[in-house]
Amino acid sequence: MKRVLVIGGYGNFGRFISRSLANHENIKLIIAGRSLNKAQSLADEINAEAAIVDIHNNLAERLHEIRPDIVIHTSGPFQSQGYDVAEACITCGAHYIDLADAREFVAGIDSLDDQAKQAGVLVVSGASSVPCLTSALVDHYRHQFSELQTLNYGITTAQKTTRGVATTAAILSYTGKPFKTLIKGTEQDIYGWQDLQARKYPNLGWRLLGNCNVPDLELFPKIYPELKTIRFYAGLELPFIHVTLWALSWLVRIGLVNSLEPSAALLLRLSFLFDWLGSANSGFHMELTGKDEKGENKTIRFELTARGGDGPFIPCMPAILLTKKLANNDLEDKGAKPCVGIITRNEYLEALGELDISWAEH
Repeated sequence: MKRVLVIGGYGNFGRFISRSLANHENIKLIIAGRSLNKAQSLADEINAEAAIVDIHNNLAERLHEIRPDIVIHTSGPFQSQGYDVAEACITCGAHYIDLADAREFVAGIDSLDDQAKQAGVLVVSGASSVPCLTSALVDHYRHQFSELQTLNYGITTAQKTTRGVATTAAILSYTGKPFKTLIKGTEQDIYGWQDLQARKYPNLGWRLLGNCNVPDLELFPKIYPELKTIRFYAGLELPFIHVTLWALSWLVRIGLVNSLEPSAALLLRLSFLFDWLGSANSGFHMELTGKDEKGENKTIRFELTARGGDGPFIPCMPAILLTKKLANNDLEDKGAKPCVGIITRNEYLEALGELDISWAEH
């Protein structure tokens, strides 16, 4: 039995992960966070243990007391964190998995590679939709091109999605601020939540999108050096909320406001007031373009639709799959790395099979 500790195990993402792993025959689950009452409530429901773990207070001591074999870190936002949790896991000899989508955080995790290898553990950052699902799609379709030149892709969220302050703060941390992406072969500055555009999604209709800063923009130019352009977007279901955030992004860009992140809790509460106008349906698209074997232009389009509020569970799947592989001794990798090249497209999509999620490729 592997002892699996889920930090933030009763939160939006952690709860789904905990429920998914609770009945695995090789796993003894420990649900943890700063509230023992919340952890114990869920633990009683799914026959797990509960523990108090505060990542900012005596973490190494707590891990030595709990003795986990695997730690899943779900407590963001990761944009404002260092690698304290991962380093504490390495020290106590536990494998580490996080759901980070913070660009610099995920891209820099390999700085712990030597430490992790010496300890004989696996440290994986970004076990989420980006870069795990996105890289799995690129790896799957890449061989169909003689030259893969452009990735254009994005996520549109449901208004009625489960969302918390951490996720909101992560988005607001770069809204209106410059970050680099690859455009026509050169790194260029773009601005968070700007470059407003609309896209029609199958079964969802038109959704607005804007620039989103993700680990892919840092990782993919190195992993796929033939790429010339990488554009990633994100969007909100209700147009007036998306446009409002777009307008607020200009306050940051022109320097009137330093950051929108301190307003995360307020803006989140305001967004809930409009849930009655939206749905629980979200979508994802990826367009890969380049040249085929004959040198002709070629495009492959992958589209995914999540209904019934199941969209937020998509980012949870890599952590679940990796934990099961480690618990079954099916994964022998050691060291520290972003979650790229570990899970295949088919493994990922098969794991989504029990949810109200469909996909198609053209």
